[in-house]
Amino acid sequence: MIASLDGVVAEVLADGAVIEVRGVGYRVHMPVSVVAELPARGQRARVLTHMHVREDAMTLFGFSTSEQRDLFTVLLGVNGLGPKGALAVLSVYSPDAFRKALSTEDVEALTLIPGIGKKTAQRMILELREKLALPALESVPGGDGSARAALVEVRDALLTLGYTPAEARSALETLPREGDVAVESLLKMALKELARA
Repeated sequence: MIASLDGVVAEVLADGAVIEVRGVGYRVHMPVSVVAELPARGQRARVLTHMHVREDAMTLFGFSTSEQRDLFTVLLGVNGLGPKGALAVLSVYSPDAFRKALSTEDVEALTLIPGIGKKTAQRMILELREKLALPALESVPGGDGSARAALVEVRDALLTLGYTPAEARSALETLPREGDVAVESLLKMALKELARA
């Protein structure tokens, strides 16, 4: 397997580049962000690669960091995603931003990736949580038993009203976690906070 290329940029393409190593030009598909970082034609470049082998083709995918390459490899394991979908993920999000979208279960952020619909985004969250060792999303932050139960109700109400899990979570972080506050009062406070954002 080819794990990296160290050579000269022979050609920059919309979806990758041709890297020439000792007289051999390797066609490498890359995320848009990596293509943008490439040096000019004729300049030296080092690209970390993943070689994807199928019955009818051997394709190289290139990355600027091992974190990108590792995430790409994990994404290939998502049912129905494939190399093009994995490349699209890395073209839209950095590995850290993608992990954050997954850990906050932000389906809407994931559907910004070309070719990713709501069902695929939900499947990604389910399948990748364990593989990427993401922390489990707490239903609500902190609080004693009764306050926590009230916050859970507020969170559910916000989700029903159409707010994203990330928006609901940020609003919940501003609410009191102790004492006996009515759910209706907490919901009003959360809605005011969301209106300010």
